[in-house]
Amino acid sequence: MLFSSMIFLWLFLPVVLVVSRFLKTGQQNIFLLLASLFFYAWGEPKYVLLMLVSICLNWSSGMLLTRFPEWRKGILMGSILLNLSLLGYFKYLGLLVRTWNHLLFREVMTLPQIALPIGISFFTFQALSYVIDVYRGECEAQKNLFSLALYISFFPQLIAGPIVKYKDVNEQIMERQITGEGMMSGIRRFCYGLAKKVLISNVLAQSADLIFALEMSEITGILAWTASILYTFQIYYDFSGYSDMAIGLGRMFGFSFHENFNYPYMACSVREFWQRWHISLSTWFREYVYIPLGGNRKGPVRTYLNLGIVFLLTGIWHGASYNFIFWGLYHGLFSIAERLGLSKFLKGHKITAYVYTFLVVHFGWILFRIESMRQIVEFGKRILLPWRYTLSHYSVWEFVNPHTLAVLLCAVCGMGVIQKLAAGYKGRRLAWKFSPAELAYCMLLLLFCISALAGNTYNPFIYFRF
Repeated sequence: MLFSSMIFLWLFLPVVLVVSRFLKTGQQNIFLLLASLFFYAWGEPKYVLLMLVSICLNWSSGMLLTRFPEWRKGILMGSILLNLSLLGYFKYLGLLVRTWNHLLFREVMTLPQIALPIGISFFTFQALSYVIDVYRGECEAQKNLFSLALYISFFPQLIAGPIVKYKDVNEQIMERQITGEGMMSGIRRFCYGLAKKVLISNVLAQSADLIFALEMSEITGILAWTASILYTFQIYYDFSGYSDMAIGLGRMFGFSFHENFNYPYMACSVREFWQRWHISLSTWFREYVYIPLGGNRKGPVRTYLNLGIVFLLTGIWHGASYNFIFWGLYHGLFSIAERLGLSKFLKGHKITAYVYTFLVVHFGWILFRIESMRQIVEFGKRILLPWRYTLSHYSVWEFVNPHTLAVLLCAVCGMGVIQKLAAGYKGRRLAWKFSPAELAYCMLLLLFCISALAGNTYNPFIYFRF
């Protein structure tokens, strides 16, 4: 079930909101757990059992860590192994078989046909953070199975994040209040996220997908640049829009989730980009991989190695194909280059730093979008040498109309430009947040979104497949 679907907006969400308001916290937790399992079963009915196995596995791990402290390390390693085995089987077995067959130059093993459970990477990482934090003593093991089940399966952030750490919400699970201010803040945030997805990302996606679907011989340099720029903004508004909706939904039910995006396209270095993009994943890898490996405490060579490992794992986390691995390593190389001295130059040349960062990220999305390495090379040629690729049966105007251009302009302005300009006027004019003008604006956005959804079935979320 999509947040940006009519069934969610008109039936599921209103019913869950109304019913939950009449329940006490304990009863509300049970109801929200059942609603979350129903939400997941709507799209993945056969994999609800897998989620329940994950819940029971990690609840048992937490209880065992408390009951048998002398075996803590073995219990932790066993829990991590079992969690990653479930993730590996469903997400990476096909990649391992393909790699093995390629290395032996023949099909030794038949490629398995395993459907990827939606959101498995997200809820697995949430569950792992719980077990690790219990092991570290940063939070107590949750004795109530249903409370931990709600943490792992809570529908707002279940299938595309943000990745919520248990120690950040454990008190909210046990005791929280749904206030009028929180409800208004949540609705406001949800409306903005829905507009990002429906009014911007979906529009850009339709044009980008049509160009990427062309035969490579038909893609000119101009078409390649057009598709890659459209996709650069599509993926940002798609994923940040979902995160906004998740954070807003959490507030409606009394939960406070950390921010997941902070205008990443305004960054002036790749390192800063990752401090602003998918923040919950970046902090997860920093806390549970980079720092345990030694971080930057064991000399520069070890620091670069640790960075390489983290970005390699970041790429692998995103998908079971080679392009994601190269995408992760690509970002890792630039992060290492900045630590080697490039960052000193960037700090003294802010405009150059901004252009450099945007281009690096923009080219990286080509690796992210196209799975075939051969097509990536061909597409890259058209990006770097556009004057050599000018012949095609298609014109760029067959894919981009005035509406698309207007939406792209809004996307550019909304990636942090308007927000930065508005910050300079803070205190000089009437407040916008929660004002009657903003209320009317949100209502207008919601009306436009519903109209767009009613007349269009194109409504995918990019990060659902991770």
